Amino acid sequence: MKCPHCLIEFHDNVSQIQIGSDIEGRYEIKSRTCPSCKRLVFHLTQYNLSIKSVNDGGRFINREVRTDINERLIRPKIANRPPCPPEVPTKFAADYSEACHVLDDSPKASAALSRRCLQNIIHDQLSIKKRDLNLEIQEVIANKLFPSDILDSIDAIRNIGNFAAHPIKSSSSGEIVDVEPNEADWNLDVLEMMFDYLFVRPALVQKKRDALNAKLKDAGKPDMK
Repeated sequence: MKCPHCLIEFHDNVSQIQIGSDIEGRYEIKSRTCPSCKRLVFHLTQYNLSIKSVNDGGRFINREVRTDINERLIRPKIANRPPCPPEVPTKFAADYSEACHVLDDSPKASAALSRRCLQNIIHDQLSIKKRDLNLEIQEVIANKLFPSDILDSIDAIRNIGNFAAHPIKSSSSGEIVDVEPNEADWNLDVLEMMFDYLFVRPALVQKKRDALNAKLKDAGKPDMK
C-alpha cells in the first residue's frame, strides 16, 4: 500500500485490534506502520459475522462468514479527493480543501462550503452578482461563460441540489442544510472543472508562451503577440 503520510509504497503488514460491536455491526482497527517514515496508519473497519452452512465432503458444517461493510482511514486525516491545484487562489482553495476534508464526516457541511466557493468564483472571477446563487448560475449559462460540458455540470448543481425545493441553498449558499445523494461529491467535481478552466489551463498556456518568448529573444526575434 501507499503510505498516506509520506506517499511511499510499502508491503502491507497489518495488525487487527477488535474494539467492540453494536446493533449496526462489529468494529476493528487495522494498524500499520510505515517503514519509511515510521508513522502509524489506522483504518476503522465495520463488518458483520454470519453463519453459513457449507458442504464439506457430503457433510454440512456451519462456518462463520465475515462481510465487510465499510472501511475508512482515520489516521492520518486526509481528503479523499485530489489536492487543489497550486494555481488556484488561496481564497478559493481554502473552501475547496475544507469541503474535501469534511466530505466523509459531513456531506452537509461539505456542500455548504462548495456552494459558497462556487458563488465566490462567480462573484470575483466572472463579475456576476445577483440576489441568489440560482440566478447567478442562470446568468453564467445564458452568457456561455464556460464550455458546454462545464455549463451543463454547473446547471446540474441546481437540479441535484433540488434548489426548487430547498431555496435556502441558493439564497444563503453557505448554510448547512440537508443534501441530496451525491450532491456534495458533484459540487466538488464541478469546482475541479472550473479550477482547471479558469486557473490551471491559463497558467499552462502562459508558461508555454514565456518559454517560447525566451527562445525568440535568444534568437533576436520579437515576442509572440
